Amino acid sequence: MRAEPGGAGRRRVVVTGVGAITPLGTGVQKSWEAILKGVSGVDRITRFDASPYPCRIAAEVRDFDPLDFIERKDVRRMDRFTQFAVASAVMAMADAGLTAADIDPERAGCLMGIGFGGMPVLEQTHATLLHEGPQRISPFFIPMLIANIAAGQICMRFGLRGPNSCVATACAAGTHALGDAFKIIQRGEADLMLSGGCEAAITPLSLGGFCAMRALSTRNEAPQEASRPFDKQRDGFVMGEGAGVLVLEELTHARRRGARIYAEVAGYGMSADAYHLTQPDPEARGVALCMRRALADAGLDPTAVDYINAHGTSTPYNDKYETLAIKRVFGEHAYRLAVSSTKSMTGHLLGGAGGVEGVFTVLAVAYDVMPPTINLHEPDEACDLDYVPHVPRYAPVRVALSNSLGFGGTNACILFKKYEEATA
Repeated sequence: MRAEPGGAGRRRVVVTGVGAITPLGTGVQKSWEAILKGVSGVDRITRFDASPYPCRIAAEVRDFDPLDFIERKDVRRMDRFTQFAVASAVMAMADAGLTAADIDPERAGCLMGIGFGGMPVLEQTHATLLHEGPQRISPFFIPMLIANIAAGQICMRFGLRGPNSCVATACAAGTHALGDAFKIIQRGEADLMLSGGCEAAITPLSLGGFCAMRALSTRNEAPQEASRPFDKQRDGFVMGEGAGVLVLEELTHARRRGARIYAEVAGYGMSADAYHLTQPDPEARGVALCMRRALADAGLDPTAVDYINAHGTSTPYNDKYETLAIKRVFGEHAYRLAVSSTKSMTGHLLGGAGGVEGVFTVLAVAYDVMPPTINLHEPDEACDLDYVPHVPRYAPVRVALSNSLGFGGTNACILFKKYEEATA
């Protein structure tokens, strides 16, 4: 822990602002309070008639009004995922206390992760095409659909002319975006980046696709108990939606303006399973490699880690093999650190998961509290670690990891640590 974080001579990167919209509420405060109370955001789907589907539950965002953050004319030109992203960025910038005077627009940018893009507008426009013909397609259809438009809209909102990009690596996208933004600042290509993940894919087609894969929980009569990572009775994940955005700043830039620092971003790892389209490697080699790379990037020993925000999807394979990966990397220390899955409360936000879980992991470091895993009543025999069941744990969190794994065998891990002044 005394080594220069990130390696000698590399620029240090800190988190100075957070914003989030989750199924637990609009805004970080509402979401975080619900996390610490162990509240589930899962319920029956209200957005459309889900009665024909095997799965009829999801973690919908129910209290979001885009007009609280975005002008009406712009709302009409944004799909729901972009509205979530822009609103979360507005909250993150306000939380960081940033004004236009604090930012060199050519040294600031945005990098967002997303899995699907504009699924609602895609399905609605396809229905328009079939029933009314091509002449009725909106000229805003393509700009509303494309995945990179969330980052583009954020850059336009704040006049950021630096890096402007998106990552589309399925359920690992939000964490890949955070890691890539961290590296952009560390390399000296920007001083400030807004980054995270967003998703709004609770639609008839998306739900049908995941049902066809038999990936979703069908615990329709008890929706709030459906997402149960590491539990022996888990039967699939629950779709969620929302966004999480972090303000990442180069340390000198943050200190110069007297910013509050939540945590330091100290390491990032990425890897591939190279095994299967949708199933994780049963040997857990890719996930283990990813965590090892994040630790190596931070220059930290595995024993330094206090907490892992697991990918923890509540699917039979993921939870078992992620547990195996943790034991491969941490050895006996795996039984001393804490692991939890906030997806037990938010559901799985797909491309937005890494952004929201990045926010929760940063708050765990900032406030020394480990979020719980709810619905963990009978742990799977293969899931034998400390998953912080049911209630949060207040204990020092000096170093924390956040894991995200995606279809196609893509893995991402980002490491946050308490901010400390450099030592000689």
